[in-house]
Amino acid sequence: MSTTPGHPGGTTSSPRWAQAGASLGIAVVGASSWGSNLVRTFAAAPGASLRGVCDLRPELLARVSAAHPGVRVTQSFDELLSDSDVTAVAVAVDGANHHRLARRALEAGRHVLVEKPLALTVADSEELCAMAERARRILMVGHLLLYHPAVLRAKRAIDDGELGQVRYIHSERVNQGTVRANENAWWSLAPHDVAVALYLFAATPVTVSATAGRYLRGSDGAEDSADVAFATLAFADGRMAHVHVSWIDPDKRRTLTIVGERRTMTIDQLVPAFSGGVTVGGAGRGPAREPLAAECDHFIDCVRTGGRPRSDGAQGLAVVRVLDAGQRSMRQGGAPVAVTTR
Repeated sequence: MSTTPGHPGGTTSSPRWAQAGASLGIAVVGASSWGSNLVRTFAAAPGASLRGVCDLRPELLARVSAAHPGVRVTQSFDELLSDSDVTAVAVAVDGANHHRLARRALEAGRHVLVEKPLALTVADSEELCAMAERARRILMVGHLLLYHPAVLRAKRAIDDGELGQVRYIHSERVNQGTVRANENAWWSLAPHDVAVALYLFAATPVTVSATAGRYLRGSDGAEDSADVAFATLAFADGRMAHVHVSWIDPDKRRTLTIVGERRTMTIDQLVPAFSGGVTVGGAGRGPAREPLAAECDHFIDCVRTGGRPRSDGAQGLAVVRVLDAGQRSMRQGGAPVAVTTR
């Protein structure tokens, strides 16, 4: 994948806390649905110490205090950053605030895990990557599916030639879900599937063709307030990835199909990771590992060792560039739009 580096990539020296064998001090910003999952996971993660949780809503902080006595809760991000024992920050707020809060954490010298998407513009994503590079701090994006055992199984199958030459990928992420005010369905849902396509193909598409529909709030400006989107990612070698996302579909489906010249692999993400969810040419397979625990452990390990995260800032930036190209294609009626690569 040809992208801009977004972290030191193994060039950091081991911090004092790692050399002494101490736990990594982590603070979580955002305590709503997904933020509460990060709080729970980091609180139980080996090698980590949950130092604090920040949210503007007192009722959410009260829940954190009840579940994790002794963990500092605050409505002030500055208060969290003033704690010298906080080495890393996980940002789990709405996408419109990812750039602002991740930027402040990097400015304060913290390593950062930010939920998807990295930011809502290419320029903001590039800035975060450049900041992490200058500060020699880890910047990792919460592309959860890159830590899903079924996706890792698919990556091995592709790289080992088990499927033969891969021809295309088709993904569906549809449901009657939460309609977000500051993101459309494309920016809210598609980062998962775009990240997987880039990871499995180890490449960035050259063009994106996308169409969208707006049905809940009228048809004007459908491309910018999309409730449903269909996109085709075209790669330089002829491979394609087709992405279908919607938050108004009556049926809940989260599937990924990889079509190769010899075999086809299907992943059903609604099957718990520890139960399987992978079908390869009709044979079910599935290792056991909770994706979020694997993601958080990977972040802790990268901060400890200075290693390169699987979903680093560069990968997050590449995903945002694809999302941006898709949005521009929607505004042009589905015309292919080149993905920026600088």
